[in-house]
Amino acid sequence: MTSSHGRRSFISVLGSLTGMMAFDGRFGRAFAQAPARPAVQFDMAWLDQLKGQHKQAFDYGSFDLSVDGRPLRFVQNYLDPHRDVFKLESPAVNTVVGISRPAFPINASDAIWQKYKLGERWKIVDPMTKQPAVRNIYLSGGEASITALQARGTVFWQCNVALGGIVQELSQATGTPAPEVRAELIAGFVPGVRLMPSHVLAIGLAQEKGFTYMKP
Repeated sequence: MTSSHGRRSFISVLGSLTGMMAFDGRFGRAFAQAPARPAVQFDMAWLDQLKGQHKQAFDYGSFDLSVDGRPLRFVQNYLDPHRDVFKLESPAVNTVVGISRPAFPINASDAIWQKYKLGERWKIVDPMTKQPAVRNIYLSGGEASITALQARGTVFWQCNVALGGIVQELSQATGTPAPEVRAELIAGFVPGVRLMPSHVLAIGLAQEKGFTYMKP
């Protein structure tokens, strides 16, 4: 009885293993036939070029633009005292601004704001028109603007993972193929924006390079 039961158990296990091997074989063939996804090229060498004595990363990964009309004042408030008190500016002082999904409009050009109605989608009101913004209201017009901060050495990055979700959302909303939307969004970044593999990776890399951390 024991011998017979042992043989049946062995055959049962062997059959299960055979079935798994067959399944894995089928999966392997299906996987091999799937088209390869094009690799995304990321240039992250710019982090190595920031060698200032004082360096800070600002994490805008969850910043709500709909409730704060001057989101970049935190960066200005870091740079100004270094200039006024210590007489230090770039390249002795380095600042980076990390953008994920909630703050994506900061990195988008006027054309992207207008075409994809970012002001309406993100509930951002233009202070001049009091209507949903159809332009990048953070781009210029003060010391806490993108162009002013870039002139002082600030680098803005965009999370690629978050970008993928934004692409899918806008693709579905407009009926435009996702690859076309992605290409348009990347081409429509504010000049100087760096595309990073992920927001959390970029923050980790920045800290490894000696950046302190602030979450506005």
